[in-house]
Amino acid sequence: MATGENSNREAGGRMPIRFLHKSIYTRVISFTAVIVLVLYFLPFETVTAATENNTDKAVIALIGDMPYNARQRQQFLNVIEEINAAELAFVIHVGDYWFDGLAWNKNSKGLPPCSDEVFADRLEMAKSFKHPFVITPGDNDWTDCYRAKPRAYDPLERLAKLRNMFFQGDESLGQRMMKLKRQSKQEKYAKYAENVRWVYADVMFVTLHMVGSNNNLGRTAEMDAEYQKRNEANLDWLDEAFSEANSNDNKAIMIIAQANPQFENRWTPTQKRRYLLGGLGIKPASEQRETGFDGFLDALEEHVIDFGKPVVYVHGDTHTFRIDKPLIATTSRRMLENFTRVETYGFPDTHWLRVSIDHQDPNIFQFRQEIVEKNLVEH
Repeated sequence: MATGENSNREAGGRMPIRFLHKSIYTRVISFTAVIVLVLYFLPFETVTAATENNTDKAVIALIGDMPYNARQRQQFLNVIEEINAAELAFVIHVGDYWFDGLAWNKNSKGLPPCSDEVFADRLEMAKSFKHPFVITPGDNDWTDCYRAKPRAYDPLERLAKLRNMFFQGDESLGQRMMKLKRQSKQEKYAKYAENVRWVYADVMFVTLHMVGSNNNLGRTAEMDAEYQKRNEANLDWLDEAFSEANSNDNKAIMIIAQANPQFENRWTPTQKRRYLLGGLGIKPASEQRETGFDGFLDALEEHVIDFGKPVVYVHGDTHTFRIDKPLIATTSRRMLENFTRVETYGFPDTHWLRVSIDHQDPNIFQFRQEIVEKNLVEH
């Protein structure tokens, strides 16, 4: 007796319609199942150090201290448009993702600083970047929220919200994500998810949660305690980054933080007069003042000398685009040649910086200004 499909055929070998539909349906389901399994095991579109560290060239974007008011928010969309059109490995924002709460007023227009609305708006902007997007907190983002207008906020409550919204999981923001190593994986520093590092094109990248406003030191006892714990976490994270870079024999290191750590505070009176105060007729201080960045600068000098290869520190905070060599060695009182400081464009200017990584260049990093034509000022 005929069995299976043959038993369902009519005379003349034709398949009845009801059985034909069932057969096609079964085959479609089987084919769909195979496709699902194939897609499941395909690599997810996430950049990883393992897959991208074999290249000796890469291009990235640096931005920071933007957008502030309504005018700059619109201009920031022009920056995003240009960056999304460029072939880049990833984008780094050095913090201050909205206006200083003290300076904001109704004439500034736009969303009030530190508000839930501005948090949500900026997160959607971060997600709109085509490339992996990494950001580190700035003082406007939480430290200075105690003085925000039209209403003030508890800085530590805003910091907790910032961490919950912007620093989750083991990947960056952006439409194409990138694997990151977070300090929060360490039990001792479980709250510091904003401190991350990754290796790309044989370069170590590391972010430190170090902010302007003297790194949140010197305002209240509660804020001083916050600074002490975060500063300890930062210094340990910096030590680990250099230790890993040395172990990997990485070509260079880029450190990213929001704060300008005031390198000039350690300059000699002659250096201060030549580069800072001479044209203003101001006599430089003869003594070094204490700041919330002293421990970082001590550690940085030691690591830069020991590493011996290019080290770049990228920051915002003081809104003055510059590329220079401000780190002065304690012993020689001369600049450390393998160290470079880069400060990004910031409010009121709305442009970005293209950074090329090239192992054939002894400096490893090359910097190019990207002036956004739509954001040019009429002078």
